[in-house]
Amino acid sequence: MLDFLEVAAKQVLIACSNLLLIGLLFVLLAVLVKGKEVLNQARSAMASGTFNLGWMGLNLLLLMPVAGGLYAFFYSYPIGLIDRSFWYALPEPVVIFAAIFLGDFIGYWRHRFEHSRILWPSHRVHHTDEHMTWLTLQRFHPVNFFTTMIIDTSFLILMGIPPYAVVANNMVRNYYGYFIHADLPWTYGKWSRVFVSPAMHRWHHAANPNAYHTNFATVFSIFDRAFGTYRVPGPCDEPLGVKDSFGKSFAAELLHPFNPKAYSVKKRPKVTQASK
Repeated sequence: MLDFLEVAAKQVLIACSNLLLIGLLFVLLAVLVKGKEVLNQARSAMASGTFNLGWMGLNLLLLMPVAGGLYAFFYSYPIGLIDRSFWYALPEPVVIFAAIFLGDFIGYWRHRFEHSRILWPSHRVHHTDEHMTWLTLQRFHPVNFFTTMIIDTSFLILMGIPPYAVVANNMVRNYYGYFIHADLPWTYGKWSRVFVSPAMHRWHHAANPNAYHTNFATVFSIFDRAFGTYRVPGPCDEPLGVKDSFGKSFAAELLHPFNPKAYSVKKRPKVTQASK
């Protein structure tokens, strides 16, 4: 029990330290991009930011200590469709890029699955933020956090990806996730053909039926382009969040995935080719 608490405490301290550094970077970036307007937007986003930190704390306490045990369990057995020696024979930068690319590939399909009737009730929490900022990345229900960790990590391990590259993938996609959730109007221009921009992901959170079931990737927009879910008509100024009859308090959202009625709701309508 003491070992568990010690691991949990270390995870919390590391996460808080990282969050402070990331927060300072995004504050400076926001001031450079938006100037004095940042103060007004910060006031409106304060409540949702505090709400998101609550989800972060809950997930740290419940699941981060479990993550280390899962990695140890998975790597205790010689499983994998590709022998790990294949990756160790390659230069580390190549292996890390492959891990990020494969991680974004499985992340794309896992994210699409999260918008199905089965996983939407737990993923819905992430979409209830009406003032999306970089802290929205922390707004995940523990059930959604756990399924994400299991699906993404299992796939990479099945691909034989070495531990160092799995960790690198998690770090890159996590920190880039903060960036694309930030309230920035950038679309990337020609680079949008390859990479996910903040504007692209903001459309994913838009409370607009034409935006539902679009823009699922985290790093590489090529997956959305390849599978017909890319939609970026320009910078996103649409209202954000989920418009439904379910409660949005912390307790209501925590209990939402355990409510049978949540699974009887029809999933969001798919965007048609004509509306893209």
